[in-house]
Amino acid sequence: MQKHPPIDTLIYIFGEVLFDHFPDGSRILGGAPFNVAWHLQAFGLSPQLISRIGDDADGLVIKNLMVDWGMSQAALQSDSQHPTGRVKIEFQDGEPCYEIIVDSAYDFIDLELIPEIGRQQVRQHITQETTQSFLYHGSLALRNPIALKALNVLKARHQGNIFMDVNLRAPWWSRDTLLPLLHDATWVKRNEDELSELGSEASSLELAIQQFGEKFDLEGIIVTLGERGAIVYSNQEFISVQPKVKAQVVDTVGAGDAFASVFLLGLSQQWPIATILERAQAFAAELVTRRGATIADAGFYRVLSQDWN
Repeated sequence: MQKHPPIDTLIYIFGEVLFDHFPDGSRILGGAPFNVAWHLQAFGLSPQLISRIGDDADGLVIKNLMVDWGMSQAALQSDSQHPTGRVKIEFQDGEPCYEIIVDSAYDFIDLELIPEIGRQQVRQHITQETTQSFLYHGSLALRNPIALKALNVLKARHQGNIFMDVNLRAPWWSRDTLLPLLHDATWVKRNEDELSELGSEASSLELAIQQFGEKFDLEGIIVTLGERGAIVYSNQEFISVQPKVKAQVVDTVGAGDAFASVFLLGLSQQWPIATILERAQAFAAELVTRRGATIADAGFYRVLSQDWN
């Protein structure tokens, strides 16, 4: 793994870790929060993944892979009653469709097992003026009120930025749950379809993004546009990026997570937004040329880190 970047950063990643099962019988470790944590670890940060796995064979594999990748397990919980998460992935017209198994271990992230993390973060934040703190979460793991309560308490203790990665997987979300989370966020990432699904009636994409950012008083909103790139609205300014080269797509699983990880990296290191956007788009474009949502090649990340530094 890379050395830590020059700006001290505390990053907490809350949500699911699971196995994606593909039609050819293969499986790859995933879950949006886990994917983001995996990438950030490889880029030189040391994120704390707050998640829960089953006390089963899949859970043991996850532990071992995290050890091999150098990831902290301080906030990883074990569950003897519920299995490690699983998602069955099928493809229709090149796009992934997901069957997400209910009552997985990550649905039951236990508040009582994470309070020390919050208190430690507060102490460090107070004593280190140069330290930045980020809390990343998605929306899937919040389908269960137990995990939702744990996140809400954690957010109440958190001092720093909250990055919410909207991931609307029917039927595992509701407006009543989602809207309060948006009000709490500093940055929100979503795709174009998710922007429409929440009921925007604006006459243009830019106006819809602007209205969304103002409604929820966001520092920034990121909208990914698939092969058309992405657009960011922050400080009353739009910045967009398009892929430089059309990628030979193998699958798009995890592309948004790759994008989010580099965006978080860039925010933590105070890169200009245009630079963050360009690098996040480039990383996501590279990921879709490979099968699965993570890359188990430290050298791949090392090359990118050297180019960026």
